[in-house]
Parts: sequence; structure tokens; C-alpha cells
Amino acid sequence: MSSHRGMASRPLIPTFFSGLARHPRPARGATRVESPPVIKLKSPREIALMREAGRVVAKALDQVRRLAVPGACTAEMDQAVAAIFQEHDALPLFLNYPSAVKGKPPFPAVICASVNEHVVHGIPNRRPLREGDIVSVDTGCKVGGWCGDAAITLAIGAVRPEVQKLLDVTNETLNLAIRAMGRCRYWSEVASLMERFVKSQGYYVVEKFVGHGIGQDMHEEPQVPNFVSKALRQHDIKLEPGIVLAIEPMVAIGTKEVRTLDDGWTVETKDRRPSAHFEHTVAMTPEGPRVLTYLED
Repeated sequence: MSSHRGMASRPLIPTFFSGLARHPRPARGATRVESPPVIKLKSPREIALMREAGRVVAKALDQVRRLAVPGACTAEMDQAVAAIFQEHDALPLFLNYPSAVKGKPPFPAVICASVNEHVVHGIPNRRPLREGDIVSVDTGCKVGGWCGDAAITLAIGAVRPEVQKLLDVTNETLNLAIRAMGRCRYWSEVASLMERFVKSQGYYVVEKFVGHGIGQDMHEEPQVPNFVSKALRQHDIKLEPGIVLAIEPMVAIGTKEVRTLDDGWTVETKDRRPSAHFEHTVAMTPEGPRVLTYLED
């Protein structure tokens, strides 16, 4: 589940990026000093424990792939993922997660299912998916006290060429980031590559939602943007062994601008054109980046 930039009202969401959180204005003559985030580095043993949660998340998304056909519905996907989590004694991370919108109910499902113009945090429902739709499915769980989080965007049958390109570009943006972590020292270098690649393909990086650190809590420091900003350069993220990040590019065809719907959760593009979302939990090790949310050993 993506982190809302600077949404201080949601628990465990990092808010250190200057200009993103709504800090009170300092008194006249005072200097506001932005503190760097406290990042919890994980030991090799802890990363191995996170891998167990990653396997369960990967198994759940593999089942979602099988269900992504015309006529299926996202509520069925939610039920299937809930069953896999129950089978593995895994705690769903999204179910009953508090809303960032005051007065709105907590998230009611195990997966986020966002169709077409919906970017993230869509609520599963019984509407049949149609040929040409795309659906982004994001889910996470905790196993043995450690978290895993991942997302995929799937085509329902045949889709328009520009939409298939959107899926390909977003997935490649994630893969590019993982590869780059092995040779870059700081996240800003990776984020710059991601942003430049998306723009080179004629698409837009959604900036309102970003990735995040992850460990014993789903949302830990630091926030992990898919673009470069002054705030990121102020508190850059050193890619050192032990850091574990949920990397999740969100890419849109027509605009980076989004809005949250009345349910308090579903986020859509303002021009209502499609967007895509891919995510992996990735650990930095002395040997390089290691993807934790996949099935194969």
C-alpha cells in the first residue's frame, strides 16, 4: 500500500519531506530544522524472515493473475487472497487500515483493486471486469512479525496498444529501479532514472503517492519517491546493506494530477485516463538488491 506524501494523520506514515507535511509556520526569526528520518536497517536474519512474508504475498498475486479474466470481479480476487493469507497464518496488512480522510471508514478489504483510471487504494467490488480493462492489485501481509508488500497491474483480455505500453513502461520502471540499486549510492540517483525513463516514454509519474520503508510495520521511514525533489535531496536515502524498501512506481497516461473519491480511499487520475502500478519489497544486501516478494528461490 502506497504512502501518501506527508499525510500526518495516518499512523506509521513517514512525514519528513519538507513541504509535504503541513508543519506549523515557525515563529518570526526562528529557523526550522528538518530532522533526517530514522531508518531501521535489517540484519540478514531479519531479511530472511521478511522473505517469508514476501513468498506469501507473491503466492497471493499469482492467484490474482489466474483470476484476471473477463467476467471476473475484484471481490473474488479479494476472497482468494484472504484465503491464501489464512492458509499461511498471515495477517492482512490492509484490512481495517485507517483512512487518511477524516470521518471515513477504515479500508474494508485485504487487497486494493484499482481499475482503469483508478490509481491506488481502490475497494474491491462485484462489478464484472470487461475485455480491455486493466486492474492494479496491491496487497500485503505480516508473517512472524515481518511484513511484505507488492502490487501488479494486469490486462483483462486484449487492451489498446497505448494501455499495454503503459503497463510495460511501469513494470520496466520498477525493474530499472531494482537494477539501478546495485550500482547507485543514493536513492535520488535511482529516482532520477525512473522519472527520466517515464517521461521519455511520454507518460507521467504520479507524485502524490510514494513508496516507503518496510519491516515490522508496513510503513516505516523513509518515504521513497519515484521522482527527484528538493526534499529528497535534503534527506537522501543511502542505499546501504540492511535497508528494505517497498518500491512502487505509479504511472499515468495523461496527467500526474489525482483526486480521492468520496469513499475516502479510491484515488483516480483527474483526467480519468488509465494509470498503472507495480511494486516489490526490495532489500539491499552486501551482494546487491534482493527482491523479497517473488515465488522462486
